[in-house]
Amino acid sequence: MDKLKRMAVFARVVEAGAMSAAARELGMTPSAVSQQIRQLEEETGVVLLHRSTRRLGLTEAGAVFFQGCQAMVQAAQQAEQGLAELRDEPVGELRIAVPLGFAGEHLSAALAPLLLAHGQLALRLFADDARVDLIEMRIDLAIRIGRLADSSLVARPLATWPEVLCAAPAYLAGAGMPQQPADLLRHDWLMLSVLEEPQWLELHGPQGELERLRLEGRVASNNANSLKHMALGGVGITRQPLQDVAAELADGRLQRLLPDWRLPDLGVYAVTPRREAQPAKVRFAIEALRRYLAPGEQQGRNKKGEDNLG
Repeated sequence: MDKLKRMAVFARVVEAGAMSAAARELGMTPSAVSQQIRQLEEETGVVLLHRSTRRLGLTEAGAVFFQGCQAMVQAAQQAEQGLAELRDEPVGELRIAVPLGFAGEHLSAALAPLLLAHGQLALRLFADDARVDLIEMRIDLAIRIGRLADSSLVARPLATWPEVLCAAPAYLAGAGMPQQPADLLRHDWLMLSVLEEPQWLELHGPQGELERLRLEGRVASNNANSLKHMALGGVGITRQPLQDVAAELADGRLQRLLPDWRLPDLGVYAVTPRREAQPAKVRFAIEALRRYLAPGEQQGRNKKGEDNLG
């Protein structure tokens, strides 16, 4: 590393035309600069500069060596500039992993303005309800919804979404409308199987009651959107983020169950593989997502769904 530093000093001396001028630019004393050049000549075993009281001149070997040293310095400057651009402006490829239900309207509304404003930013989207390995897939940013497993990943809360129980009127016409939490045990369930663990339903009542039910699913899927469509087809009951079924609740294709009972809200998180300073593309994307998911804005966008909150 010291030799690389001496090569950079040599390149600056040649470009400046004098050791004193190079010393001022480098914040060094002329004697320190001269010592760096002497050490470099000793290491290479070649005289690089002809010295006189008035000027410096390159030897033939020095001229060849200078070209390589200058190219090294320029490469370092370009690398530093590239880092500065990544730090200060959203450029390059943003690799983001999101659940399938988030990959459509939500992601487009959040990130389209960012992409339009920054022409050098590209997006590579990995849409999957299964949890992908962020390190192996070189993911810059992931959106996770719901309970987070303990890990070395860093999660930043973006929003909380209400979750609701719903089913199609056709299913309820045959199976009956649940009147209390215990009735849910007699129904067919459409369950998300991303997490390989028992499925529990926690409901909080209007008077502070708490009911915890262990559910058995008739249909299990690692895709929440497929469960919504199964529910629309009259197959059974599903639990969904209100944001993802607001339109179906508003037009009657799905019906909210037990509206006086509430499920715990779902946390929406921006997850990154590490905590240290993130490049601008990640910081800008997180901020764009946070603005889109801000409670005030989200409330306005989902006004139609508010009537179904019970």
